[in-house]
Amino acid sequence: MTGTGTRRSEATRDAIRTAARERFAADGYERTTIRAVAKDAGIDPSMVMRYYGNKEGLFAAAVAVDLKLPDLTAFPRDEVGRALVTHFLDMWEENEVLTALLRVGVTNEAGAARMQTIFRDQLLPTARAVCPDPEQSGTRAALCATQLLGLALTRYILRLPPVVTLPREELTAWLSPTIHRYLTAPHPAA
Repeated sequence: MTGTGTRRSEATRDAIRTAARERFAADGYERTTIRAVAKDAGIDPSMVMRYYGNKEGLFAAAVAVDLKLPDLTAFPRDEVGRALVTHFLDMWEENEVLTALLRVGVTNEAGAARMQTIFRDQLLPTARAVCPDPEQSGTRAALCATQLLGLALTRYILRLPPVVTLPREELTAWLSPTIHRYLTAPHPAA
């Protein structure tokens, strides 16, 4: 492909992503259609399908998520688990894009890849800052993700009654020690 063709292709992708972000923000995930996004971008719907495959792929590509993770080094060492759990509960309860992204992530390869990127780029540095062995930070971040995403899945997507009705403070009290251990405890084989 020529340089001009590559630039035109990227410009088209940018227009699609911009239109999709605006449409998802205005209409939500369920009411947004490929046809509406294509119209907003001034292109044929087949181009959206060509670049993103389906609505889930488009959503995953269009959504930028900044978890705004706290600097855990600013907290007393024994409070890092609580700080991270509290932050995630705040994020999930205030940001419906996260819920939609999780829903897409469990059903679509592109959505899963987007979730992986978000957690790798944002949670990994947070874990690295407080874990006792930087070589274990990937494993520790992944273990935190199992708990935090599991919580989000059961509370905000599946809406399991015991998890939904559990008061925030009690939920935080249950989950914080586990997150704290994943982040700061010595390696269990050591």
